[in-house]
Amino acid sequence: MYSKPGQATGLNGSSEARPYEPEKNPAIRRLTAGGIKRRKGKTLFPIATAYDAAFGQFVEEAGIDVVLVGDSLGNVVLGYDETTPVTLEQILHHTQAVVRGTSRAHVIADMPFGSYQVSNEDALRAAIRLVKEGGACSVKLEGGVYESERVRAIARSGIPVVGHIGVTPQTAGLGPGFKMRTHRDRLVDDARAIEAAGAYAIVLEVVDHEISREITAMLSIPTIGIGSGPHCDSQVLVLHDILGMYSHSPRFAKRYAEIGKLATEALAAYAREVREGSFPAS
Repeated sequence: MYSKPGQATGLNGSSEARPYEPEKNPAIRRLTAGGIKRRKGKTLFPIATAYDAAFGQFVEEAGIDVVLVGDSLGNVVLGYDETTPVTLEQILHHTQAVVRGTSRAHVIADMPFGSYQVSNEDALRAAIRLVKEGGACSVKLEGGVYESERVRAIARSGIPVVGHIGVTPQTAGLGPGFKMRTHRDRLVDDARAIEAAGAYAIVLEVVDHEISREITAMLSIPTIGIGSGPHCDSQVLVLHDILGMYSHSPRFAKRYAEIGKLATEALAAYAREVREGSFPAS
């Protein structure tokens, strides 16, 4: 089995080591929701998604200190066509992994479709599990005015909450679609309702750029843009879009590498050497 440097081994130096747990330095604390909120109007900051320990570590080492375990894992990791099928158990599983791979980053866990819509009690129960079992620092849920009571219930319990308006992928495929949202009054009402309910930040997804500018100036909490232009306080992108590992990236995403192509080339080289008998070398 593979082990990380410093990983404890079994008796007599056997390789049957206990599962790796990152060293916890009590002097190092994770970024808090309050720390994120205080960035409003002071500094632009990046957010990236991650879904496992290795990429959580890579994101953190790149200097990105806010990591989202998004339900986008349904598309880029689990192979679904949309995010709707993602379960709470799946989000918990991947959040635990990202938390293990990071030490300083603020880890936000998405609340999947069906985990919060029915009642405040269901929403609070799911949020508690994501924090208590998953290790998340905060949670995120989609919806505006109609979901503001869910935000309020969770925030009142002491769990920090991120809102999400504009295109809401969990339900976009059920009717509204993924086109840019341009209904100013509705978006403004949604943003105000989420802030008033106690969210510490809000995602604006595929919102008209001028409306994003107005909402960002209007709110006292940071806005997190995704496909909503340059005027938000922060930007978030899906890891697989950044690294070129997903073939259906949205038009607004920027690919900073082509890791998918490199991975295919590396695997092809390995397969060729095995077939030729040149690996392993004698």
